[in-house]
Amino acid sequence: MPRTPILSASGIRATALAIIDRDGLDGLSMRKLAAELGVRAASLYGHVTTKDDLLHELAGEILERVDVGGFADGDWRHGLTTCARSYRAALAEHPNIVPFLAYGPAHREASLRRLDVVHGGLVRAGWGRREATMIAASLMYLVFGAALSTFSSGFSPDQAAYRDRYPNLDKAHLLPAVAAELDHDSFELALAAFVDGLALRHPGSPRRAGP
Repeated sequence: MPRTPILSASGIRATALAIIDRDGLDGLSMRKLAAELGVRAASLYGHVTTKDDLLHELAGEILERVDVGGFADGDWRHGLTTCARSYRAALAEHPNIVPFLAYGPAHREASLRRLDVVHGGLVRAGWGRREATMIAASLMYLVFGAALSTFSSGFSPDQAAYRDRYPNLDKAHLLPAVAAELDHDSFELALAAFVDGLALRHPGSPRRAGP
């Protein structure tokens, strides 16, 4: 006789994330998830109450990969840089769920724990509490902006689309072929400019302190 599959929380999350990776965020439904697990939809509700709850669990699992350990040595610049890079890498593995994550920390434990570390590390490094909040928010704008879009892939590989009408973009048709490299380097440039610019505004900066 066929046996009913044994469900586990980790198996449900893994299958749900695979559906999102394949079909997009709107492609996930409890009915589809149950079908892929080989059970009735009602069987899922013993493990997860709603689709929204499941998405928050998936978000928490992804955010566990974000590294905020760089703040431990007191170097806020190192902390911000390692956090931003690991955050972008975590989001890049599952781009279809990024719009859900972009709504902010909400009540997600993994997100709030990391935000607490970032905020605390910045305040201990001399930033005011309001500034620390704005720096954390700005970092999220940078990371999610990079995760939600790709600049280079949006160009046409057809040189004729640019050559005559846009003479300064005569090489734009080459960008899609190097999209991954250019997107990475552009993120690194923006991150370095962000951190370097903040360093000039730090309370301990000679430029800020004045003569």
